[in-house]
Amino acid sequence: MSNFFEIESIPWPLLAVALLLVIWLGYRILGRRGESLEGVIAEISFDRIEGLVIPSADEGEILVDYLLLTPHGLLILEVKNIQGVVFGGDKMQDWTVIDDERRYTFSNPQPALYDRIAAVRQIVRQVPVAGRIVFLGGAEFTKGVPGLVCNLAELSSEFAEPDKDAAKVKIEAFRPHWELIRKEALAAGST
Repeated sequence: MSNFFEIESIPWPLLAVALLLVIWLGYRILGRRGESLEGVIAEISFDRIEGLVIPSADEGEILVDYLLLTPHGLLILEVKNIQGVVFGGDKMQDWTVIDDERRYTFSNPQPALYDRIAAVRQIVRQVPVAGRIVFLGGAEFTKGVPGLVCNLAELSSEFAEPDKDAAKVKIEAFRPHWELIRKEALAAGST
């Protein structure tokens, strides 16, 4: 009776190729962890609030996708999961996406992000507040990337703090303001 798992019956070049394939797949899977939105958020932030609702300057409310506590201050993320070529600019009212199957437009997300930044700054006046529109899904800007727009690699590069001890000191300085915004979010009904 032959054993199905006998390595001796498999030609060694085929075994070597299979081993290389397994190593390559493992590298691709583990390497992509840092490229996921969750991986980058974990890398650059020490705390976060998702779905933050805060008062706006015009007596309404503003929804923030992600508010992150980073060593650089507070960071507002608006996430766009778009595939295809994106044509957009700072002064354009609508941006256009062309992918393999269709063409569509959406409103320029920058003005809304500026409003979100202003609303958060209204609450935490002494802390730096930045905002980024993060495009996932392989969006390509062939005519130039508008301001405040980035992909995950650029977000990580800009906001990651290699010196974790220095980062913790900065975070502690921002912590009272972070708690203030958390309190404001709870009052507005956010999670």
